[in-house]
Amino acid sequence: MDHAEAVSITELVDERRYLLDVARRLLGGGGEAEWAVDETYRRWYALPDAERDRIAAPRAWLERTAGAICLELLVRPDRLEGGTRAAGTDHVLGTTTGTIAAVAGRVGAGRPVFADLVHERLRGPGDHSASAQRHDTVARALRQACLTQDGVLLASLLCPHVTAFFDGGGKLRALIRPVHGRPEVAHSLLTFLAGRTRTALTNQLVNGRTGLVVRYDGQVVTVISIDVSDREISQVWAVLNPDKLRTWNRRARPVAGPGPATPSPTGATGDGAARPAGDERAH
Repeated sequence: MDHAEAVSITELVDERRYLLDVARRLLGGGGEAEWAVDETYRRWYALPDAERDRIAAPRAWLERTAGAICLELLVRPDRLEGGTRAAGTDHVLGTTTGTIAAVAGRVGAGRPVFADLVHERLRGPGDHSASAQRHDTVARALRQACLTQDGVLLASLLCPHVTAFFDGGGKLRALIRPVHGRPEVAHSLLTFLAGRTRTALTNQLVNGRTGLVVRYDGQVVTVISIDVSDREISQVWAVLNPDKLRTWNRRARPVAGPGPATPSPTGATGDGAARPAGDERAH
């Protein structure tokens, strides 16, 4: 999958859970299994775009790669732990440290950081031209459009040059590049939020304004914030990165009823700092 083809969040979450099950069965440990799955996705993103596009069954490719990585770890005489693993990764995986660094900079640490910087620039002072009430109304209409898979309603909420970003942190097969344009963003969102048998889509405060939170089997799997200019959505930010959602899974509360989104409880963030109630942030 590349930027041209969106995949539903349920498929992406199921895929990662399946790979974790495979890794845990082979390695028998949670920490090593998590690392093996993360490395599997790093190898996926390290592929040239053309080669990745030619893979007809991404899940099968990921399963084979995860299995190979686990076997490589199992046959290594001195199993690496913690910080020592990174130093020996080039030997374990048969690749170069430079390649790993390049991949990490491309889709691991570098890409989310870059996206965050762009987000802050675009959401600077004066960018929120819509009132809080108007923003809330648009966010709730967005939820309704996604719940009912109403493409006409969704398109009416988007400005012609809307842009959507999907931040998977290199740990899910999220869209790699931003999606531009009303038809493209509408299609990506409807596909991304399709297949809702075990998911719940609720309105909740995100960065102080009403956004959307997607839960799968009760766990937060995506936090979506929007920028509203005048009466239309100009930016969509979907955070799928499991690392960035840990705080949400510790203390976020769903709010789906009518009226302004209810504040979430005050609590400690991942860095130990407290935030005011109602200001859940997806970094």
